Amino acid sequence: MNPLPSTHPPLAERLRPKTVSEVIGQQHLLGEGMALRLAFESGQPHSCIFWGPPGTGKTTIARLMADAFDAQFITISAVLGGVKDIREAVEKAQLAQHQGLRTLVFVDEVHRFNKSQQDAFLPHVESGLLTFIGATTENPSFEVNSALLSRAAVYVLQPLQPEDLEKIVASAQAIQALPAIEKVAIERLTAYADGDARRLLNTLETLAVAATQEQRSEITDVWLLKVLGERMRRYDKGGEQFYDTISALHKSVRGSDPDAALYWLVRMLDGGADPRYLARRLIRMASEDIGLADPRALRLALDASEVYERLGTPEGELALAECVVYLAVAPKSNAVYKAFNEAKAFVKKDGTRPVPMHLRNAPTKLMKELDYGKGYRYAHDEEGGFAAGERYLPDGMTNPGFYRPVDRGLEIKIAEKLKGLKLRNDQPG
Repeated sequence: MNPLPSTHPPLAERLRPKTVSEVIGQQHLLGEGMALRLAFESGQPHSCIFWGPPGTGKTTIARLMADAFDAQFITISAVLGGVKDIREAVEKAQLAQHQGLRTLVFVDEVHRFNKSQQDAFLPHVESGLLTFIGATTENPSFEVNSALLSRAAVYVLQPLQPEDLEKIVASAQAIQALPAIEKVAIERLTAYADGDARRLLNTLETLAVAATQEQRSEITDVWLLKVLGERMRRYDKGGEQFYDTISALHKSVRGSDPDAALYWLVRMLDGGADPRYLARRLIRMASEDIGLADPRALRLALDASEVYERLGTPEGELALAECVVYLAVAPKSNAVYKAFNEAKAFVKKDGTRPVPMHLRNAPTKLMKELDYGKGYRYAHDEEGGFAAGERYLPDGMTNPGFYRPVDRGLEIKIAEKLKGLKLRNDQPG
């Protein structure tokens, strides 16, 4: 294998697919007759969100969409970009529109944009000025504004399978970017990549440079371990997939097993997971699985996230470990989580009911004349700060009972209080 010139494009760029048919993996979306493939063939671009772990082809597919529709391709990083970049993208799209060209704006890590930044795209998506493509590793249901989400199709990308990753290795060898590789070494590489094509390509490039320097004609498993050492240990062939591991961490916390929770936390940190991602998941666990059984849990999770932002790795990781142990041993309740989901489902099905007159605000004279706010009882002026018998639901709506406290932690006292308030409401006036 001849030494590569210093100006040689990166391996990832050399192997980047030129057509949809060349994309490795994601056949549940790009195979014949599948949803995203049909979108390509329709001739009409549409806004969408690509959700999946790193290295699954989100950027590549977005680029191919721009090529397929002969559109101007503008990339914005939500990590580094801001309102200025959005404004510039809109101006470029307007200029392209005057020239009869389409524009596709690709926002990487779209979940890092705040609500106002995400909302800035809405009028331009609705007017057809641009096609919006967002890429995220986070669940868009929680991280993308509902207004933007409702205007974009969501496509879920999966980690690449070992056979997909082996095809990438073969492609690199086909363009003579790599020497021969032992089968066991390929298996170790694909296990290390853990479904991430970008990680695999970066590793192959490192090996190519090292093999050239040592004039090696074959990459053996022994030499592979020598070159990459600790990095290989982290992702052995028996290693769990990224999302399986975070699932194990979450379930260990929910199951009140601090040792197991610490084990999975360290496994993820040792495997190179972003501690900020783990911090966000801990906040989610505090809300979903502990809730009002121990409201301090959410505050501790937020504090752990802030501590990590201040200290970074490795010092800040101790705060995450402290949080994991606390969450694991805290009393558990998903009562608020269940109540919230039930309320969402009810509202979606039930439709819009008018606000009762006594609960309406009356800032003007006309509104007061129309009886807005008439009969409202100010709870602070009544015994115990509670207006017994007052109703706060829409007229004619029975109490749905969304929130049902569990008999653990602080929710024991909450249940007792709600029971007492109900007795006061039920007393004859």
